[in-house]
Amino acid sequence: MQEAEVPVKDRSVAVYDFRRPTTLARRHSRILELGFETFARQWGTQLTARVRVTSTVALQSLIMQTYDEYVASLPATTAMVLCVPVDSEDTIIVQFPTAAALGWIARMLGGTGERQDGDRIFTPVEKELVQRLINEALEDLHYSLGHLLPGSSRVESIQHHPQFAQAAAPGDVMVVATFIVRVAHSAAPATVVLPASALLPRLGAVNPTVVADDGAAQVRAQLAEVPLNLAVSLAPRAVTSHEVLRLAVGDTVMLPHGTHQPFRVTVDGVPLAGATVTRTGARTGALITSTEENPR
Repeated sequence: MQEAEVPVKDRSVAVYDFRRPTTLARRHSRILELGFETFARQWGTQLTARVRVTSTVALQSLIMQTYDEYVASLPATTAMVLCVPVDSEDTIIVQFPTAAALGWIARMLGGTGERQDGDRIFTPVEKELVQRLINEALEDLHYSLGHLLPGSSRVESIQHHPQFAQAAAPGDVMVVATFIVRVAHSAAPATVVLPASALLPRLGAVNPTVVADDGAAQVRAQLAEVPLNLAVSLAPRAVTSHEVLRLAVGDTVMLPHGTHQPFRVTVDGVPLAGATVTRTGARTGALITSTEENPR
């Protein structure tokens, strides 16, 4: 019996532009994750204070996408807050479901925050309250990312239809951080988007190289940081194993060290200097009185 031929599925090929990579280096990804995790904790604390119920924010993922891909991943209707950094033409996006934001606002105004209609746009009062929330979140974002996002930002506008928001060119690469925002018993996804062109240059090189022109100075600097064992001791005495085995509590071991002879200062067993006992406050130390050259 002849087996039926299985049709070959069409393969889709994605074009990769090496001039605009859409993956984060592991080192860069870890730095950004630490910053966004700090922001998540700060944002959760801020929401708790505003809505007066326990709120937490957790980082879910951190990826790079083109702006067109990011917009395509959003629902048709959502709250898309466009923010503008001071002295910059870039746009920061903070996005979350409209229904979730209406629930936060209801709690801020004394309501329960349950069963909110997410298919409508914000009223002027609701818009003002959302702007206040996001302006405070932006302060936490700048604090958490530090030198990666210097300065400050402000809310410029709120869009409810992502396909109409012109926050960046379709091919611009964006760093997209996805969070889960939990307010009381409800949870909602949220994203914070920053232009990769603004972040990546401040992250530095993936594999930084060292110029070899000052190699000798770099070696000396590295050797200067090597930890060594420094000891201050009396002159040693050779004893037999029989004497050691006969030692008991209360015995006195006589050492060949004169009363006025300085202590021995050694580094990993190599003699370095002579010293006397000194005291500074509650601490006892060794005052260097002489040094000695050692060919080793």
